[in-house]
Amino acid sequence: MPISNQKILIAITVVTLLLFPLAAFTSGVPRIIFGLCLVLFFPGYTLLSALFPRKGDLSGIERIALSFGLSIAVVPLMGLILNYTLWGITLYPILISITGFILACSAVAWRRQLRLPLEERFSITFNFKLPQWARMGRVDKALSVGLAVAIVASLGFLAYVIAQPTPSEKFTEFYVLGPEGKAENYPRELMVGEEATVILGIVNHEHQPTSYRVEIDINGNRDKELAIGILADEEKWEQEVSFALDESGLNQKIEFWLYKGEETEPCLKEPLQLYIDVRQE
Repeated sequence: MPISNQKILIAITVVTLLLFPLAAFTSGVPRIIFGLCLVLFFPGYTLLSALFPRKGDLSGIERIALSFGLSIAVVPLMGLILNYTLWGITLYPILISITGFILACSAVAWRRQLRLPLEERFSITFNFKLPQWARMGRVDKALSVGLAVAIVASLGFLAYVIAQPTPSEKFTEFYVLGPEGKAENYPRELMVGEEATVILGIVNHEHQPTSYRVEIDINGNRDKELAIGILADEEKWEQEVSFALDESGLNQKIEFWLYKGEETEPCLKEPLQLYIDVRQE
């Protein structure tokens, strides 16, 4: 029974519009399931339909395989582009971008197929026949059973991974930004006694409330200590920090050491470092 690609595109459009609110307003496992449908197949299939609308351009198997591959390639590119916009890589901009891409490609594919003669338009034909078990040889039976077991095991493993996700790694994010809040325009040159300002940031990914403190060393000597206090799991702390250097010299080293609570060993093996040239007035 042949099914025209235009009907498939209509079905994809309807399912995409239904999945959008489900992925946007649910959480946990349902969001993962609905989101995977939008990410792993639809973008690549609709793009291929727009690029290759003719029946002889690609076979059905090639379209399915390439649909997964193109989806995996296109979605990260959308994320890369969003990273340089005001919205960034967040849930709603990503969902809107993917949905818009699917709808746009579906519309282009629909229009291109309408321009083709009916016999040249791509369609999918299903010829499903149950295997005649009695006529199958031992090898074919063994392969069929093995394939069925592999499919069931794969689905079971996928369900287990989704239901029981592996706990993420425990770590603390520690960073220094320039005075404008970006990873650029750090102070490079100062006059003796002139204050420099940077922004220090800490994000707790330890899966539990954690206390922090920061020690600032200038040329190996302790300059000041900041008591950050307790941060809840996934809580972020940012604050402007100022310091001044009293002696002139090139490549003077500023070190930012992070500690947990009252521990004497630093949280990270290496400190954050800045090198500043200090000149006489």
